Amino acid sequence: MRHLKKGKKFGRKTGQRKAFMKGLAANLIRHGKITTTEARAKALRSLAERLVTYAKKDGVAGLRLLLKHLPKKEAYTMLHNIAPRYKERKGGYTRIIKHAARRKGDAAKTAIIEFVS
Repeated sequence: MRHLKKGKKFGRKTGQRKAFMKGLAANLIRHGKITTTEARAKALRSLAERLVTYAKKDGVAGLRLLLKHLPKKEAYTMLHNIAPRYKERKGGYTRIIKHAARRKGDAAKTAIIEFVS
């Protein structure tokens, strides 16, 4: 039974999966938008939205929660640059735009994930 088991595994073990999502989130913060597969974008959306909510708390506790999920540089970028843009917004900080083009190697569906302006 899969009760209360949310999220995709992406064919990786727990530590690899956490590092993978950490890297995707760091790239999203660094570049503002990234192109990836639909499944990865959907999994990244829940993590990114949670990180913005942590950063909106704007204190030591919020920073520590960010550092738990992100590299140091990206955590500070999230806290000081990205989160203040969404102070008045209650949710929906990211947008997923599905691409018509498929990935060349395995024809996986691609999507763009970006922060909402």
